[in-house]
Amino acid sequence: MKKILPIFSYILHPIFISMYAALLYLYCKEDIFTMQEKYFVLFQILVITIIVPVLFFMLLRSTGHVKSMMLPENSQRRIPLILQCFLYILLVKRSIVITRYPELHFFFLGALFSTILALVCSLFKIKASLHMTALTGFTIFAIGLNIHLQMHNPYWGALLILLSGIVASSRLEMDAHTPKEILIGLLIGVLPQVLFLYLWL
Repeated sequence: MKKILPIFSYILHPIFISMYAALLYLYCKEDIFTMQEKYFVLFQILVITIIVPVLFFMLLRSTGHVKSMMLPENSQRRIPLILQCFLYILLVKRSIVITRYPELHFFFLGALFSTILALVCSLFKIKASLHMTALTGFTIFAIGLNIHLQMHNPYWGALLILLSGIVASSRLEMDAHTPKEILIGLLIGVLPQVLFLYLWL
């Protein structure tokens, strides 16, 4: 079990959650968008939320500002979190606009506010689990999407709740976080998504 749990921390790393949310969204609304538009949306999200942060991380690592992709120290989190804020702003302003992708727009808006809260916590030397922030935010989005589109499919939400529990166990098992940090990450991820849920549900 000790060897299996860390795998979930990598598969469900915060950097991939935006892409998972976009894939779920496009899958649930497959009849509305053309394949070309779907590929274009996914390509934008891939570049902005995965490729750019990875390249930036490699730059920070080469200069000694960060040591690991997991960002174990609060001081190492601030620059990546600031970058993440700007990238989310770019997404909601230029790419995932409210007129075309309203539900996904509000998901990224919630993710932006979660990132800001995580940044504020780091400034006050409070460490939050970014894994839990990203995954629980995605969970709320998936549940909201299920209700909004009247899919009557509880499985996505149930699966993500289960995965959130597994990732929390994984982070504790790896000594990456304390239970308090897991809880803070959970609250930071859930609250903005719940607040924005009322604007599109």
